[in-house]
Amino acid sequence: MNPLSTPVPPMSRTPGILAQAKQHAWMLFFVFMFSILSFGLYVARHQYYTSGDDFGYYLGLVGALLMLSLLLFPLRKRIRFMQKLGKLPNWFRVHMMIGILGPLMILFHSNFHFGSINAGVALISMLLVAISGVLGRFVYTKIHHGLYGRSANLKEIRAHFIAQAEDVKTKFHFAPHVEESLRNFETYALDNSFSISRKTWRFVSIGFKADRLHRKSMREIKRLLEQRAHERHWDEAKLTYRLAVANKMALAYLNEAQAVAQFATYERIFALWHVLHIPLVYMLVLSTVFHIVAVHMY
Repeated sequence: MNPLSTPVPPMSRTPGILAQAKQHAWMLFFVFMFSILSFGLYVARHQYYTSGDDFGYYLGLVGALLMLSLLLFPLRKRIRFMQKLGKLPNWFRVHMMIGILGPLMILFHSNFHFGSINAGVALISMLLVAISGVLGRFVYTKIHHGLYGRSANLKEIRAHFIAQAEDVKTKFHFAPHVEESLRNFETYALDNSFSISRKTWRFVSIGFKADRLHRKSMREIKRLLEQRAHERHWDEAKLTYRLAVANKMALAYLNEAQAVAQFATYERIFALWHVLHIPLVYMLVLSTVFHIVAVHMY
């Protein structure tokens, strides 16, 4: 029996195979943000309102209140009585939504202009916090299971990857060149003897290497399976199914290898991000309060 005639194995539902779906989600997010910002620039260019009229004022007020409410999430984690108020993952979802909605309302309030010095400082602070939040969320997904799951650890990921690697390579024994390429990629991903510069380069480039190997492997697998389909008179549905199984296995394997190779670096980046993000939030709060006071005084 052909090794790819069996149902898709459980590994296709692991974080490795879900990486592609996450990439699509990030792409949709950036497309959405680009569309909103393009609309905002159009509105700003035609001056349908100003930051000083009623509509612009209330946009800024609601946006400022939303930004200040971002402080509730860290308070929820640290103040004892607040820890009983709802589940932390739900707080985190709201925190992320507000972290996007608040800056958007402030940008529309300002008509995408810096204005006075205090307004410019508040706007820049807000943009830094928003960008920092998006980057932090991206890094978070690299070191946690699922969207709001528990923290992962390198030993666990590595053990899962090695077990998965053996399964994948036995499934691809009919394609020896692909099997050898996967083995070489595994060795490259798991090698801890690299210098810091080589590890940095691996962190940056391994995603491109994985994509290139995936395309190359699938071309070889497709050629071999089409040859076997011709010899054994498979119908189109059977060939399509087995190609899909091979694609899922190879993609899960390569994504898992990339996760292992990049985990330690992402963990350090997240720790550094956490140190830098908090001061940015406090700077945002102070500049926002100063801007609101200045607006109502003068």
